[in-house]
Amino acid sequence: MIALEPGAWALLGLAALIAGLGKTALPGSSTIAVVILASVLPARTSTAAMLLLFIVGDVFALIAYRRHADWRTLLRLAPAVVAGLLVGAVFLALSTDGIVRRTIGVILLAMIALTLWRRRHAAGSAVDADALGTRASARIAAAGYGTLAGFTTMVANSGGPVMSMYFLATRAPVKVFLGTSAWFFAIVNLTKVPFLAGIGLLTPEVLLLDLALAPMVVIGALIGIRIARRIPQRLFDRLVIGLTIAGSVYLLL
Repeated sequence: MIALEPGAWALLGLAALIAGLGKTALPGSSTIAVVILASVLPARTSTAAMLLLFIVGDVFALIAYRRHADWRTLLRLAPAVVAGLLVGAVFLALSTDGIVRRTIGVILLAMIALTLWRRRHAAGSAVDADALGTRASARIAAAGYGTLAGFTTMVANSGGPVMSMYFLATRAPVKVFLGTSAWFFAIVNLTKVPFLAGIGLLTPEVLLLDLALAPMVVIGALIGIRIARRIPQRLFDRLVIGLTIAGSVYLLL
């Protein structure tokens, strides 16, 4: 087990709780969990540990929302996400931590600005790709957001905010948002495991650490399910945007 002070364990427990909450209620809050973990553990260790905690949260998100996913959206995103994962792997190998953090921060803020602009100017409120405009513009949006999501999730486990902006742009209701997001990240996170194992990041110490923190993820996920049943759509959208902005600013600073 990795040796840590009691205060560090408290922060890790908080991060795990937020990770579970983010998976079942407030997707944008997952960035905060990533930030906390990275402030306590070495960067490479935090990447591996966070991924495994997210996978625990994915299980509960799928149990709660698996029937609400929009599979057309997932299939539309798949090719771009794969491309983003590959680009992210190359970028991660060539760049410093500082460059990675600032690049992701700039990308997220740009996505927020684009999403708010689209929501202000979009006509109608159909919950599908056409909410983004024409079918051609919807395909372009899927390619852009998908590539960025694959890129950011590979380099910093921060694909959640990018996909949050995409799902908000499509005007997805809360449960469709959470169901589609649950399947998306369950698939993507499992895909990332062989990459991290191949470069030696999934060590016995990391596995033991996550075993100790997993109960907090479960508690957070269960709390999140209760919150999601009661949260109004407008408040949900605002919280997702606010949490994404907070995470983006932190990455830039």
